[in-house]
Formats: sequence, C-alpha cells, structure tokens
Amino acid sequence: MLDRLFTDHPRSVGESYGAHFLVATRFGTTMIGAGLACLIHGLVPGLFKTTGSRAIGELHDRMVTHRRR
Repeated sequence: MLDRLFTDHPRSVGESYGAHFLVATRFGTTMIGAGLACLIHGLVPGLFKTTGSRAIGELHDRMVTHRRR
C-alpha cells in the first residue's frame, strides 16, 4: 500500500521519491504564484498582464521536455 502511494508514480516517470517531491513542489509553488498574480490582475488589469499565461507555457514546456516515455 505505501509503495503504491509513495513510489509507484515517481518510478513511472523515471524519478525517485525525493526528485519527484522537488519537481512537484516547484510546479505547485509556480502555480500558486501565477494564480495569485491572476487574482491581482483581475482587480488591477494593468498588473501581471502576462504572468499567468507565461507560467502555464513554462510549466507545459518543462513537463513535456522532461517527460520520459
């Protein structure tokens, strides 16, 4: 059970648990930051005009570029 929860998925993408933790944490913090920027942009449209879309593009590129088949 614990193996399935903690190591099956990281192993399926060619990462150790620790490496996957770091990658997922970076993705998560980037998404949180971009989300906050989007909320602020909603209130003040002149701020953070490209932050959300740029973050999405960068995350997509990182995920696709580093994907192991």
